[in-house]
Amino acid sequence: MKVAALVGSIRKDSYNHKLAEFMKDRYKEELDIRITPIHLLPHYNPDTEQEPPEAVQHFKAQLSDVDAFLIVTAEYNHSIPGVLKNALDWLSRGNKEMEGKPTFIAGASMGALGTVRAQMHLRQIMNAPGMGARVIPGNEILIGQVQHKVDEKGYIADEKTIEFMDGVVEQFTMFVGKEKIER
Repeated sequence: MKVAALVGSIRKDSYNHKLAEFMKDRYKEELDIRITPIHLLPHYNPDTEQEPPEAVQHFKAQLSDVDAFLIVTAEYNHSIPGVLKNALDWLSRGNKEMEGKPTFIAGASMGALGTVRAQMHLRQIMNAPGMGARVIPGNEILIGQVQHKVDEKGYIADEKTIEFMDGVVEQFTMFVGKEKIER
C-alpha cells in the first residue's frame, strides 16, 4: 500500500521527521511510506488555485497515485504547524488528493501530552468538505516526552512506544482492508 507521509515540522532535527523515517523503515513490509516534502510550497492563495504554481503542481502530482496518507505533526500553540496547514489547504483544492483516502495521524513532542491538541485540531480539518479524508477513529500515535524515548540518532527506541505503534499500524491496515471490501 502506497502511503504519502506529510510531516508538519521542518526543523532540522525534528523528532516528527525522525518518527516518519522510523515508521517508513519499521513498517516497510506493510506500508510503502513516502515522505513528501511540504516546506517549498508557496502560501496558499485562492487567486492561483485554478493554475497553481509549479511547486504545487509537482507536490500534488507526487500524491496522485497513493492509497493512503500518514500525517506526522508537531504541535505549535495547541494546533498544527502553519507549513502543514498550508499543504492541506493546497490539497483541498483542484483534484482534492486526500478526499476519500484512509488517513492516520502520528506526532511526538517533548511535552507530557504529545501532540494531542494538534491532532484534535487536525481531525477537525480533515473533516472539512474540501478535505474529506477518512481518518480512522481513535487510532493515533501520540508520543509525549519523546526526548526520553529515542536513541542517539533520534529514532524511537522505547519498547512500549514501539509496541503501541505496532498496534496502531495493524489497526490502520485492517481499516484500509475493510474499506476496500466495503467499496
